[in-house]
Amino acid sequence: MKGKDSSNENKHLPKPTVKVDEKSKDHQLEEFRSDPRKDYLTTDQGVPVNHTDDSLKAGSRGPTLLEDFHFREKMTHFDHERMPERVVHARGAGAHGYFQPYQSMAEFTKAKFLSDPNVKTPVFVRFSTVVGSRGSADTVRDVRGFATKFYTQEGNYDLVGNNMPPFFIQDAIKFPDLVHSIKPDPDNDMPQASAAHDTFWDFASLMPETTHMLMWVLSDRAIPRSFRMMEGFGVHTFRFINAAGKSRFVKFHWRPMLGTHSLVWDEAQKLAGKDSDWLRRDLWEAIEMGDYPEFELSVQLVEEEDELKFDFDLLDATKLIPEELVPLKPVGKMVLNRNPDNFFAETEQAAFHPGNLVPGIDVTNDPLLQGRLFSYVDTQLNRFNSANFTEVPINRPLAPVHNFQQDGFMRQTINKGKVNYWPNSLGDGNPMLAPEEAGGYVHYQERVDGHKIRARSQSFNDHYSQATLFWNSLTEAEKKHLVEAAHFELGKVKSVEVRKRQVANFTRVDADFARRVAAGIGIEVPADIDTSSTGNYEDNEASKKMKKGKSVKESPAISMERNKIETVKTRKVAILVEDGFDCNELTQVRAALKAAGVQSKIVSKFLGKRKASTGEEVNADKSHVTTGSIMFDAIYIPDGEKSIEALLKEGDALHFISEAFKHCKPIATSGHGIKLLERAFVLGVDFADKTSGKVVNHKGVVTAGNEADADAFADLFLDAMKKHRHWDREEKEMVPA
Repeated sequence: MKGKDSSNENKHLPKPTVKVDEKSKDHQLEEFRSDPRKDYLTTDQGVPVNHTDDSLKAGSRGPTLLEDFHFREKMTHFDHERMPERVVHARGAGAHGYFQPYQSMAEFTKAKFLSDPNVKTPVFVRFSTVVGSRGSADTVRDVRGFATKFYTQEGNYDLVGNNMPPFFIQDAIKFPDLVHSIKPDPDNDMPQASAAHDTFWDFASLMPETTHMLMWVLSDRAIPRSFRMMEGFGVHTFRFINAAGKSRFVKFHWRPMLGTHSLVWDEAQKLAGKDSDWLRRDLWEAIEMGDYPEFELSVQLVEEEDELKFDFDLLDATKLIPEELVPLKPVGKMVLNRNPDNFFAETEQAAFHPGNLVPGIDVTNDPLLQGRLFSYVDTQLNRFNSANFTEVPINRPLAPVHNFQQDGFMRQTINKGKVNYWPNSLGDGNPMLAPEEAGGYVHYQERVDGHKIRARSQSFNDHYSQATLFWNSLTEAEKKHLVEAAHFELGKVKSVEVRKRQVANFTRVDADFARRVAAGIGIEVPADIDTSSTGNYEDNEASKKMKKGKSVKESPAISMERNKIETVKTRKVAILVEDGFDCNELTQVRAALKAAGVQSKIVSKFLGKRKASTGEEVNADKSHVTTGSIMFDAIYIPDGEKSIEALLKEGDALHFISEAFKHCKPIATSGHGIKLLERAFVLGVDFADKTSGKVVNHKGVVTAGNEADADAFADLFLDAMKKHRHWDREEKEMVPA
């Protein structure tokens, strides 16, 4: 093929002129960093060590002496290296960066970090899976945590959310039951990092309030392609309060600038074995390469007087606000541009809490949120065995800290003076109380009254309408994946009664959905469904007003497929070659990919040099033993008769291609390479003639003849990659991979 380079650079939002805050989290942490390349090995007391390979003994074959302080210190520290892992969100990955608002949000909130578009606020973000232990795989079907710590000039603010907007339960008192049911069974400690077992579905089928969240977990949202391509949600309804004291309800959204994309279930399962660190590695490598993940923060704002104008309760964490009813308002952008220096010291010790608030942001009476306000501090006390976890460098705020907290395990602050109480006169009344106008935090003065009662508002008693909304909002491909996920999850459930009960719940969501699920798990759809209310609910004025509230039947904003961002930036392409490839074609196409922001790797049978038909050499980055199509977003096979003949004899190469085809990924080749596609595909595909100048894109398979223009070929391949997946060829039962 012939032609010049092609560029298809993705355009992002304009970046405002930046005035960096004089204080930076990076600078503040500097005194706590240790670089072992710069000095001698020492003990924890700073004593230089001249030998660390042998303990001190009474003779070379004698007993070890107790006086060996270096051995005792080294071994004691090792014995105590591990802290208890988080009960949930144990497996995570973190990154540093900054947040910058687009414009002032002072009309809505007095939070200073949202008020000046010229100031960057340092952040630390931790992404995580929920169910599995620290040693579990990244790509399991699960909710993902999306927690952001803003180091603002008014103190730390934590936005602790998930990659899905609703949650399983309405009241925090059910959280221990939820987690116990979804964790490994207590009798045999199996399965790990999976909801596909009897105890979870027993709990879920008995708790109809889980239904909406189950739809999200069974969808492709639960197997993200990358942390960089994953949305984040604050889950709860919070409050914004401005300087005048006016309150509005607010929902938080993080939107990835690369769009929201997922794996397919077959990929997720294979990646768990091929590279269990897939998502963590992807985040780390992207930052190291300078492909900094970017997320746009948006909010949904609801006037306080409109609180009861929806057909659902804003305080119900199992609900979302459809964007068709309350559009998103963009607030600013977050860029993650630095990896941690030490995983334990930063990512593992990062301690988040939804009650870490700054003036201008407050909580609501959401009963799940209210419980989290207690639980998060309590669990950090268990992990750190000390209330001083706030003094760990990663948790330490940039804002000055002055209070009368003192002592305890691992205290780092050295408090001066004799005054440790307030009020005082001996310390001149310091530290003094901050009035509201000076930034003192004042809780919103919401009127609260009612009888003490163990019940929920009747406005929380609709468990199915938003689950139906979710189903109605998906494309047919997304619905197919959701049904297949239900077949897998419920197919692992041994109890027939549990399966029947869950299918009955799904019948209330959508009859067709329930029939499709039932067909795959050996269950008949029940003829009569009990639609009586479950749980203890109290009728009140709020529930009466909501019966005629605003609603929608579907929300296109929920669907990932309907909202794809057509960019190829940071996508990964595998280039399959053996000796005898067409170097001219490879060079031109690879240059076009690079110009568009695409990463490419040479994949061959073995590592080492591969020689082109004209003598040039390229280095194989990956071998078939160490990689697979599941680790790439697309495949390109350069022409070259000898290279293609060699690939035709390699089962791994044929599997590589047919597996990528099954996963609906873009595939491109030319000339002799078309033979590979014909051998690898069972399905019929319209290919270009091998010797013509024609270029064809058929369902994401791009082919070209020997005389085709290289620019046209590269452009068509990039266009196919912008679609990410080509679901119209999803007939995987006909592809042997």
